[in-house]
Amino acid sequence: MIDIQIKPRQFEYDIQSMVQAFYVGHPFKINSDVKNPYRILYVEFSDKKICTRLMDEHGELFKEHIECESLGDKEITVLSAADRRNTKNALKKLLYCVLVKDTGRTLPWGNLTGIRPAKIPRMLLKQGMSEDEVRREMKDTYFISDDKLDLAMDVAEMEQNVLSGINYKKGYSLYIGIPFCPTTCLYCSFTSYPLNVYKDKVDSYIDALVKEIKFLGRKLKKRELNTVYIGGGTPTTLTPEQMDRLLGVLKNNFDFHTVKEFTVEAGRPDSINREKLKVLNRQGVTRISINPQTMNQKTLDLIGRKHTIEQVKKAFTLARECGMDNINMDFIVGLPEETPEMVRHSMEEAVRLSPDGMTIHSLAIKRASRFSMNKQKFMGMSMENSTGLMNITKEYACKMGMKPYYLYRQKNMAGNQENVGYAKAGKEGLYNILMMGDYQDVWAVGAGAVTKLLSTDMKKAKRIDTLKNVDQYIDRIDEMIERKAEEFKSLH
Repeated sequence: MIDIQIKPRQFEYDIQSMVQAFYVGHPFKINSDVKNPYRILYVEFSDKKICTRLMDEHGELFKEHIECESLGDKEITVLSAADRRNTKNALKKLLYCVLVKDTGRTLPWGNLTGIRPAKIPRMLLKQGMSEDEVRREMKDTYFISDDKLDLAMDVAEMEQNVLSGINYKKGYSLYIGIPFCPTTCLYCSFTSYPLNVYKDKVDSYIDALVKEIKFLGRKLKKRELNTVYIGGGTPTTLTPEQMDRLLGVLKNNFDFHTVKEFTVEAGRPDSINREKLKVLNRQGVTRISINPQTMNQKTLDLIGRKHTIEQVKKAFTLARECGMDNINMDFIVGLPEETPEMVRHSMEEAVRLSPDGMTIHSLAIKRASRFSMNKQKFMGMSMENSTGLMNITKEYACKMGMKPYYLYRQKNMAGNQENVGYAKAGKEGLYNILMMGDYQDVWAVGAGAVTKLLSTDMKKAKRIDTLKNVDQYIDRIDEMIERKAEEFKSLH
């Protein structure tokens, strides 16, 4: 157990994120009484001073671990604690040096704890810095590795190129959540319900969803819709008739003439058939995602994905036959017992299928996942990720003619890595860029869906949540609509 004492508690998220990244497997508590801690971390800051001390369980100071030549020992002077950005950066630099000294290792992303790494170089370039100046600033402030800095810079540039022809500042995106899955994967923490249990409630769920869609369609009819994304869960658990009804309602209530991308996640290959793909094609869906996560059957069985590698291949081939010319595939690096050879095998199989895009996720263990709730069962299993493994996926993405176009990070990511999207030219996932880059409002409908509305300066976002529980969502759909109605009232 790591005992973290913060005074005041400002920047708590950044501090705990960095501690978790360095001391993998050690839980922590903040400003609590911890018995027999592995380490005690004291963080204090006020006007003119920031101080970080690392102690053992006896309260003995690790003097050799707090001497940071680049920062002038364990204290660093700042202009004012009221200067939030510079204070936070100074604190993170000092803390990073302390933890590097204690653990003997560095992190690929340095002390960068935000979830959108490409946003920083994008902002600095917009301020008029040259690329060389941005690189120096990133290295000096965040101690980021050259590999990750190159990735962040490449994604920042690609985002601007892809969005140059889209009127995104005046537009918005629409997300529709389908919270049903054939089974729940070991690592999953998204809102999802097993279809075999909720099969009789799917029509009622769509009834509620249609009600919410019609309301939003009326309220947003004067705004420009740029992208539509149907996610989940697994949207293709719907029958062809249910899917056709849902897509028809969307087309009847929103103006699709300005839509640049219409995506439906067809994530589980065992949920895909020819009839469903024909519906998607007929209704104008332009992009789908078929997500094996790995092409190693042993791993699929372990993580609870009840399909075979052969089903992945057949689903992909069938989608091509049905006219789908923009197919993305998701893979996860850091899955239990996966070796570099197994990651390479997954990539070799991807090359044979030749998708148009590929999203590489680093395994992140969330508290709500079955993995986290059954830790004892999986103790001793290797779940490793590294820049080397991520570079294997990068190598194969390049081999397929793909470039990185979006990037985000989460807490508890294996190996302190990232999620990165690769795509062939013109096949980039626009919704992913717009949503993860905080470029525009995203209105969302469905159980567990979160609407995100940006402030005028795009520095803050207001969230409007809907209930995650399917039964409650159905029963209280009028309340869910009223939550959004209140937001429209405030706009007038």
